[in-house]
Amino acid sequence: MDAPLQNTFVREVETNKSEILKIHQLEVGDVGCVVWDAALVLSKYLETPDFKNGELLKGKEILELGAGTGCVGLVAANMGANALITDLPDFIPLIEMNITENKSLIKGSAKALPLRWGEDTVQDYFHYILLADCIYYEESIEPLVKAIVDHCQENTEVLCCYEERTTGNKPQLQRKFFQLISDNLDVKEVPLDHHDSHFRSEDIHIFKFTRKKSTW
Repeated sequence: MDAPLQNTFVREVETNKSEILKIHQLEVGDVGCVVWDAALVLSKYLETPDFKNGELLKGKEILELGAGTGCVGLVAANMGANALITDLPDFIPLIEMNITENKSLIKGSAKALPLRWGEDTVQDYFHYILLADCIYYEESIEPLVKAIVDHCQENTEVLCCYEERTTGNKPQLQRKFFQLISDNLDVKEVPLDHHDSHFRSEDIHIFKFTRKKSTW
């Protein structure tokens, strides 16, 4: 990250219970320094009837991969989840700033931890793994898939939200990612009408990944 933490601006994220999370973003930096639309779509999906308006997250163990600002994990923690919010070491100070900023709204727990995809693993079991707009760089696709597979246990549900991009090599990266994922996990798209009624877009998709069931 190029910008110091004092150079931030705040994005407010309002929950369905009218609580306002204040997410610091950096004025200058890499793609992980701001709250992307896919992060908002995924965050608001956690408040839909698919999650009993957030009630299903109470007490659940959550892993956010490629968290950037930590927005999605913090929304989950606001709903009572125990969120482990991870990214490369450079992003941890920004995540910690946002955890501190929203401490009074965290009903579960939130912890920032560095995690390098494909190299590091953390605790044994998570109910949910969350990631938003992580399909971006070619060199990170295989490590990202490995990180997902390494942390996805028998009853873990992975929620992957991304904005479909049609420029440059982005379509090829998306195809490669889903080919590698489908080799390891079952893939199912969440219908658009299950997304939040306001925070949705036809070019932002949410997929669920789960362990393939044994055929024995």
